[in-house]
Amino acid sequence: MKKPLITLQQARALYTPKLPSILSDLSRVSFVADSGEQLGKEAEAIQPLFPHTFGRALLKGTLSQAKPASEERVGVVFSGGQASGGHNVITGLYDALQNLNPDSKLFGFLGGPSGIINGKSIDLTEEILKSYRNQGGFDLIGSGRTKIETEEQLQASLSTMKALNLTGLVIIGGDDSNTNAAILAEYFLAHGCHTTVVGVPKTIDGDLKNKFVATSFGFDTACKVYAEMIGNIARDALSAKKYTHFIKLMGRSASHIALECALSVQPNMTLISEEIAKEKMTLSQITDEIANLIVNRSALGKDYGVILIPEGLIEFIPEVGVLISELNALLSGQEAPNKETLVSKLSEPSRHCFASLPESIQKQLLLSRDPHGNVQVSLIETERLLIETVSSALEERKKQGTYQGKFSPQSHFFGYEGRAAYPSNFDCLYCTALGQVAALLIREKATGTMCYVNDLHLPVEQWQVGGIPITLLMHMEMRKGKLKPVIQKALVDLNGKAFSYFHQHKDKWACEDAYHFPGPIQFSGDPQLTDSLPISIAIAFT
Repeated sequence: MKKPLITLQQARALYTPKLPSILSDLSRVSFVADSGEQLGKEAEAIQPLFPHTFGRALLKGTLSQAKPASEERVGVVFSGGQASGGHNVITGLYDALQNLNPDSKLFGFLGGPSGIINGKSIDLTEEILKSYRNQGGFDLIGSGRTKIETEEQLQASLSTMKALNLTGLVIIGGDDSNTNAAILAEYFLAHGCHTTVVGVPKTIDGDLKNKFVATSFGFDTACKVYAEMIGNIARDALSAKKYTHFIKLMGRSASHIALECALSVQPNMTLISEEIAKEKMTLSQITDEIANLIVNRSALGKDYGVILIPEGLIEFIPEVGVLISELNALLSGQEAPNKETLVSKLSEPSRHCFASLPESIQKQLLLSRDPHGNVQVSLIETERLLIETVSSALEERKKQGTYQGKFSPQSHFFGYEGRAAYPSNFDCLYCTALGQVAALLIREKATGTMCYVNDLHLPVEQWQVGGIPITLLMHMEMRKGKLKPVIQKALVDLNGKAFSYFHQHKDKWACEDAYHFPGPIQFSGDPQLTDSLPISIAIAFT
């Protein structure tokens, strides 16, 4: 028996997201080729891998004469980690399909991409969906990280499309999941299957973005959740005046979350991986920078503070990054390597770097790799590594008589806490629109396309929609020792307005207690609070 909804769940389920004006009459929406700047940079390598789908035009939504819509049979799948708003993509997709043709059907694949391979799905109806509107998580149909890449998996997926007689498949996921969407679209066409495959940009990391995709969904909610907790810790630090908090935040390959939270809370220090890579800062230099902050604040009578650390920082530290690259190559396909044998195969600089790390970090670097053959950086306790190196540096300064303060560090990692929260109103609006655009792209038979909704800095009514051929976003990247086509991750733009604002203010935030306390996500009241978009996007358009 299904549990009754609590009061907040009921209230959120009744919330009706506004739609962009262009989506007010779906029968009139069509797409035209957008002559804007092309995004692809490795066409010579990508084109031969996607002969049926490469070279398609960017699509921009426009209004035209109303046209009848055929009956669609569409499958939808969550792929990868949770991101708030995913259920609204599905409800937006369902609503649009029903609006266009009430005889259309929507099927949800269970447990992620493995549900496609195994042909496990459920028929999604309004009765099922009504209690999931504006709710967090992916629990409606579940998710998974299975990659559809082998011939056997691709053939099984093709069989599922034929068995359900699907005219469309919507893959809700991040860069790797949307890469999978492009691969499936190509494979289906090559084998005479005309199921249209459309991707939806999802990842709380915020690294799936480009000229047309301002942000991936879930980023806003996650950052608001983290900012609330960071603000709470900042208030506690300001109250107790005796702890220095090292807070690691999700964001494996980019520091978008750390930057957004820094703009929201104004902590004493935020490490931005991309800046560290650009400046080629060593672990020793990072340690000294943090130690200097602590010494300077102590001189002001402030033996406390808040420091933000992006999850993927360790890979951006030059000497550690080289070490990890070598380990990834050596550990490809291995589950339990012999430490001594492995270390002996490293280059001399990497052996020295490995030996300099605490044993706990060494063990974490040798853990089994993720599905892409890379080190699982979320399992590396970078915050504890920095606490250890900074503690040693401060002890040395005490011996030299240049520091007499008290250093009481506390470590935190904010990860899963931000992935499945009630979506912010912004993510509710954004995801509902994305789902509707996905339905329209299926009607357009725009296979191998990622839907987008942009102009997010404007009122919702003025948002614009379209689709991007996924191959335009790809480059060749080394995965498990082989070059493979993948969507290139978008890192923090060090020349962008958001980072520039942060850079201009970080010295002030270092010694002053300029903390902001965002508090919990607001769902009702002042639209400036409830519908507010990510700060980094707002700054980018000021």
